[in-house]
Amino acid sequence: MALKIKSKEATAIINSLSGGVVPRIGVQHITVGRKLEIEAFTDALDDVKNGHSMIKFWIGDFGSGKSFMLHLLNTVATKQKFVVANADFTPDNRLYANDRKAVALYTAIMDNVAIHTKPEGGALPTLLDKWIEQIVSKTAQLNDIPITEIRDEKYFNLIQNNLMQTVNEVTETGGFDFGVVIIKYYEGYIKNDDYLRRSALKWLKGEYRTKTEARQDLGVREIVNDMNYYDMLKNFCRLFVSMGYSGFMVNLDEAVNLYKISTSTMRAKNYEKILTIFNDCFQGKVSNFFINFSGTKEFLENERRGLFSYDALKTRLETNKFETSEHRDLAQPVIKLVPLNHSEIFVLLKKLKEIFDLNHDVNLNITEQDIQLFMEEMFNKPGADEFLTPREVIRDFLNILSILRQNPDADKRTLISDIKISDERPDENAIDSIEEL
Repeated sequence: MALKIKSKEATAIINSLSGGVVPRIGVQHITVGRKLEIEAFTDALDDVKNGHSMIKFWIGDFGSGKSFMLHLLNTVATKQKFVVANADFTPDNRLYANDRKAVALYTAIMDNVAIHTKPEGGALPTLLDKWIEQIVSKTAQLNDIPITEIRDEKYFNLIQNNLMQTVNEVTETGGFDFGVVIIKYYEGYIKNDDYLRRSALKWLKGEYRTKTEARQDLGVREIVNDMNYYDMLKNFCRLFVSMGYSGFMVNLDEAVNLYKISTSTMRAKNYEKILTIFNDCFQGKVSNFFINFSGTKEFLENERRGLFSYDALKTRLETNKFETSEHRDLAQPVIKLVPLNHSEIFVLLKKLKEIFDLNHDVNLNITEQDIQLFMEEMFNKPGADEFLTPREVIRDFLNILSILRQNPDADKRTLISDIKISDERPDENAIDSIEEL
């Protein structure tokens, strides 16, 4: 059966995977071997819809599909009317800091807010506009004002009061300034004042560096900072739910960058923040919030630098002692991604060949036997058992397809036989030799 895939999705898949990164859209078309994980995730989403909150840690080796999994979770969640956001930990983005590195993570999250109709991110203005329209319509209905007249300047205070009332209902910390900024956004929205609207967005996304600048532009006393950004995320979660969304899901990838923090004190502070979020989720201190972390086994289990170095997290995240490879517990906070087997990779490569042909409007002469030959060549190379990752298999396969498309006379069997295996994994263990400050 031919794949039903949009041209935009096909292009995103081929271009992204050829570059060794996960496509932001269309991942559902190339999903294989994750049925149990998706079923467990869907069950967790149902709980979050009903007012609970959840935290999950997706653990796997380098190139095993952690980032792919997070993007797939986005697709599943947006279809169930969740607002979602992705961000990567980097040396300049973390959960705890006193030099704007935590608010930098917050800004990355807010930049990447996505909904079903805007899956590639940048949906925060769309959501705010939608919320304002809801308040405007509600105000008109409650006060028996024709919808064609409600935007008249004489009703501005009425709408403003309703906006602030809603903000007060959904915010706990920083509600006053949050409300003032929302009012400023509305004012810019209704008066077509782009500067005021952009200034309000700038504040909401944590981009103001000084209180003075924010006060001059918006008349507020505070800005989003390293200490209050988590409260702002919770405020937005409640706001999104008040609009009719199921909840807010945040995916944080490349958690190994927390493991790489050189000082033990700063690492512990970041792990303490994870503990705070964990406790908030499981003790009911936050509702309709789902947060996912992805990282390597070292990030989780290394008892000198990983999460297991923080005793309170270790006791919460240790694997169910009754779990086996045959009987898995996918309801626990930590889900370890099992590598795809050869049959699943074969199915994946068949799908990629079909998508490649659709994207480039070709029909390359690559048969199932050729794909089988390619896999045998890849997996029988010296070092394959130790070094080979799905990412490298996919990239090499697409590179061969690209050569054949542009060079029809090229011999596919020669290309396949020329494959070489290299170790692309970062040396996380070498970090342990770094002297701590």
